[in-house]
Amino acid sequence: MLSSSIRRTLAATLIAGTSSFALAHAQTTDKGGEDEPETLSTVIVTGVGPQRETDEMIGNASAVTRDDIVQSLSASLGNSLDNQPGVSTTHFGQAASRPVLRGLGAERVLVLTNGIGVIDASAASPDHQVAGDGIDADKIEILRGPAALAYGGQAIGGVVNVIDGLIVEDLPDEPVSGEAYGAVNGVNDGEEGALKTRFATGPFVLTLSASARDFGDYDIPGFAESARLMASEEHEHEGEETHEGEEEHEESRGTVENSFVETNSLAAGLSWVGDKAFAGIAVRRQESTYGLPGHAHGDGHDEGEAADPAEEDHEAHGEELPFIDLEQTRIDLRAGADLSAGPFTRIAGNMSFADYDHTEFEAPGEPGTRYESDGAEARIELGTAFGELEGAIGLQALDKTLDAFGDEAFITRTDTVSTGLFAYQTREWDNGFGIEGGLRYDLTELDNVNAGIKSFDLFSGSFGLHQHWESGWFVGGQVSLTERAPNESELFADGAHLATSQYEVGDATLEKERGLNIEGTLRWRGDGFSAGANLFYTHFDGFIYLAPGSVMHDGALVDEVDGLPVYLFSQQDANFTGGEVYADYELNDGPAGADWTARASVDLVSAELGGGGNVPLMPPVTFNASLDADWGLVSAGASLSVAGDQDDPGEGELPTDGYTTLDLRTALNVSDWGIGRPGTQLFLDVRNVTDEEVRYATSVLKDTVPAPGRNVRAGVRLVF
Repeated sequence: MLSSSIRRTLAATLIAGTSSFALAHAQTTDKGGEDEPETLSTVIVTGVGPQRETDEMIGNASAVTRDDIVQSLSASLGNSLDNQPGVSTTHFGQAASRPVLRGLGAERVLVLTNGIGVIDASAASPDHQVAGDGIDADKIEILRGPAALAYGGQAIGGVVNVIDGLIVEDLPDEPVSGEAYGAVNGVNDGEEGALKTRFATGPFVLTLSASARDFGDYDIPGFAESARLMASEEHEHEGEETHEGEEEHEESRGTVENSFVETNSLAAGLSWVGDKAFAGIAVRRQESTYGLPGHAHGDGHDEGEAADPAEEDHEAHGEELPFIDLEQTRIDLRAGADLSAGPFTRIAGNMSFADYDHTEFEAPGEPGTRYESDGAEARIELGTAFGELEGAIGLQALDKTLDAFGDEAFITRTDTVSTGLFAYQTREWDNGFGIEGGLRYDLTELDNVNAGIKSFDLFSGSFGLHQHWESGWFVGGQVSLTERAPNESELFADGAHLATSQYEVGDATLEKERGLNIEGTLRWRGDGFSAGANLFYTHFDGFIYLAPGSVMHDGALVDEVDGLPVYLFSQQDANFTGGEVYADYELNDGPAGADWTARASVDLVSAELGGGGNVPLMPPVTFNASLDADWGLVSAGASLSVAGDQDDPGEGELPTDGYTTLDLRTALNVSDWGIGRPGTQLFLDVRNVTDEEVRYATSVLKDTVPAPGRNVRAGVRLVF
């Protein structure tokens, strides 16, 4: 039975489909025809200064287009992007995950919505969902490596910017346009749908968006607990009665219990677009309910039975399973204008206000811990041209509060105020040689209700040079120095964090973290073929990480509190080395009369602590490849991911076995029949065809919560 939210979304999809024929001028086009939408995947708007294409950037930047978003869409942002080069996921079940870039995540990877932070609590804990999963996004841009010059120290590892298109800067070509999407998933008996419509009249553009998702507990090919964890538990309890433990393992096989997720989102944006200026306002309301897997077993479920978050179902089965209720309201303002005022060429600014809270329920009707995060962030940038130098100067400010209430609140109220000034300049010569560089200063203050104020003066700077030739070759190098302030958890955490099964203790004496990054890139682009490599080395002075430790409790030094192992936020030097190697090939009218596209990439990172040992939660060497064929009416493709073993775990971690997954997809492109615009299709995917057991080394729950098994996904996408 379809949930009411899904029924509403699918009904809206049908209405949009009907209206599209009358209003959107749907028409038949040939492959590669002039009516196909312009591809903007190489244009990067995330960053500072003039917009550039990825081929012109020293760092490894990429854009995930709407087509690719639909193809790889999962219920959480990190899981949707983990097949991108240099990207992994914190995977906390199917509901909560953040992207991990080059082994860095959470507090070092800044997740943005339209260039402004998400202002949620996702960086405080891996079980906290990112307020935005990309289901209705136009594009997602990824900057790997330090981007602190543009966004401050929290971007020391990179940036993921979700661009939702609610505020537009250019008038649409048609008075009515949009997209409807709906799909069903077999691995979790799940349904999802999204609808975005855009109406233009004169200089005004109204954009409306709605999405809904209803996923049950997802299936896995074997036990929820890994063989390595089972072996370690058996070793610890060797000689003890094991029948009870064996029964628990048997009951947690085939399905990840309490891994359901339901989401609903409504959004609207109104824009005014002039000849040389634009302005707009957008409002988004998001609600989500999802289970916290990995904490309850042996509740009497049959293998494969899905848990329902509804209270009556919990009570019917006698369950006491923890779950989270999340909601956020966000308001965005953005405006920009071209200038002709001496050296000033453009001005642009955006401001966001967000009110976020989520409650962690121990069981239906039993609220436990509540988290609140609200605040505002603003950014203004002034484009400059001093002779041959192009660039920007700007100001960014953040004022937010994170608070937690309840017996299991491991963080206390903390107000964060940050102000940043930045400047960036670049110059390109006619012979293809270019330079770029900039500076940024931030003053960050964290005011904790118990520990008082901690202030940090943060400096960042970068300098790079490159050379590109008409033959298609590009070579570049960049050096950057970035400073990051510890976040609320690292400084002030003190309590049981049940989601990660740890008792976390912060350290208010932590100093700022400093990273020196050196990166080199070599690329070549020819007719239909491109290849490249980015190699990097980063030395962290005072790297902050979480490791097993001991605390004074009831007058004794202990390494467990309330049955949970103690983990301390510690600080020492660390070295990261790695890179990404990638290649693309396109062939039109190739074998079997199809247009062929092939992609492949390898990414690796090695991270060691200065005092010996490994940085925890590092991804293994990973190979991704895909091959797609397009015959116009029909398209088909396959993707392969091969992850190596992670045999260099951090302290307190077990090694992680590698995996190989195969995905298959096919689509009927019904726009060739005159239905909708290009991109309109019926599609069928099979993910993880071989039902491989997949455990992400970057997940704190890797040994208790594997990734989903085989999933058959079928859906429709209508572009009008």
